[in-house]
Amino acid sequence: MSGERGDAGRAVPPKPPGTPEPAAAPAEASVVAVFREEHGRLLASLAGRFGDLDLAEEVAADAIEAALTRWPVDGVPDRPGAWLLTTARRKAIDRLRRDQAYAARLAALHLEAERATAPAPSLDGELPDERLQLFFTCAHPALAAEDRAALTLRCLAGLTTPEVARAFLVPPATMAQRIVRAKRKIRQARIPFRVPGLDELPERLPGVLQVIYSIFTEGYAASAGPDLQRPALAGEAVRLARILRRLMPAEREVAGLLALMLLVHARRDARTGPHGEPVLLGDQDRARWDRSMIDEGRGLVVAALTGGPPGPYGVQAAIAALHGEADDVASTDWPQVVKLYDVLLGLTPSPVVAVNRAVAVAMRDGAEAGLALLDGLAGEPRLRGHHPYPAARAELLARLGRRGEAAAAFREALDLAGTEPERAFLRHRLADVAPDPPDRV
Repeated sequence: MSGERGDAGRAVPPKPPGTPEPAAAPAEASVVAVFREEHGRLLASLAGRFGDLDLAEEVAADAIEAALTRWPVDGVPDRPGAWLLTTARRKAIDRLRRDQAYAARLAALHLEAERATAPAPSLDGELPDERLQLFFTCAHPALAAEDRAALTLRCLAGLTTPEVARAFLVPPATMAQRIVRAKRKIRQARIPFRVPGLDELPERLPGVLQVIYSIFTEGYAASAGPDLQRPALAGEAVRLARILRRLMPAEREVAGLLALMLLVHARRDARTGPHGEPVLLGDQDRARWDRSMIDEGRGLVVAALTGGPPGPYGVQAAIAALHGEADDVASTDWPQVVKLYDVLLGLTPSPVVAVNRAVAVAMRDGAEAGLALLDGLAGEPRLRGHHPYPAARAELLARLGRRGEAAAAFREALDLAGTEPERAFLRHRLADVAPDPPDRV
């Protein structure tokens, strides 16, 4: 669906040509409000019913245009979401009837409808919430990893294709190809629009969580571009996690993921300075942290860690909660942070986690101890393009007074950093330890 970007980062339905502005404004506002709240539910219901994301998007757009035409005359219905769903379903059936290529599919749909135990939603019924099915469809392991987050933003967050392209810093044409490819794979591989059974859920849920977390990570720490963070994108990931939490309240790792993102996102206003430059954790004004978000996240940590062995997101959330409850870096419970990183390494061995643990050890035991651990990771190939690794080494070397080595490590990090604010910060730190840096930096 085409449209302009709304204030929450989602697509706003287009206004049909020729609609009178004064008469249409209240109804149009109602359609926009419904669209923002119900887009994912509407698309999920249609996709689950007809098994075709393209068709679902097209008839959803048709239904919204119909609402913009009808509601100014007939008034806004009591249940506008259900009105849109019923209208879209009728338009889909009409379209399938006109298209002979879909004749067999339509017959199968009628047969399926007759066999269904639950009646189809009527004009006066409540809009069903089938977004959980769409979560698992968009994150299906048969899809390419780069396509999963894009499809999730397109279908569940309601972003337009150009908006998704901006989110991943690629041309709109490239993103359009990815989304088309993903939809084609769903159709050709006959990927079902359903929630996995209990036997499949443990294997499939991590993929859904990873998609949402990858969206958040790009918003929290942009991989490239002029800005260090992109709060609107991180906010979309939080919104998606809230939806998933409502749909799967018993899943502790869903609670853990939402807790982690809330606790990290709470620091967003303090993470950059007046010119967009990074502000390290120890230098952040903690009065600017969102305390209500931190309190909510800490409550979710309890849910994530209660009732069984901890999961990776729950453990990461517990680490973030320790930072959130401390008055400053010095009063942070670093011994407990290190213990939690030990648990996390046991759950998900990763050189990135090992780097974070080494920094925590440096805070607990001193820079020498942390540097020894970082140097032990020097041969890890997965850290060769990870600029926080040489940046962490540089900071510890600087604390130890080893200025020449620190300068070399800062230069290495500078070569790898993706955003201009990060590069500017690293240039500044390089100047601190090497007053006359080479012209190339």
